[in-house]
Amino acid sequence: MQSTPYFVYILKTGAGLYYTGIAKDIESRLAQHRAGCGAKFTKGRGPLKLVYVEEVGDLKSAMRRERRVKGLPRQKKKTLIQEFARRTRHGMFRTTQT
Repeated sequence: MQSTPYFVYILKTGAGLYYTGIAKDIESRLAQHRAGCGAKFTKGRGPLKLVYVEEVGDLKSAMRRERRVKGLPRQKKKTLIQEFARRTRHGMFRTTQT
């Protein structure tokens, strides 16, 4: 039996700050953040934009990847986001709310 995969995601706040998190359901997690029920960091920092998503598999792998992404310098996060944007333009990943 295959379990639902986890995702690492990056949100960009209205002030241009980045928030990195993990979720099984990106769209419901984004809705939680936008409703002020997500992480303390994102509360009141809208509008929030989903700028990066990566499927990583199980929870342990997701937590490990989240930690690595959080530790990246801002410029490397920007590079990840730019590469993701290029891939999504070519149909490699889609969400209904970005």
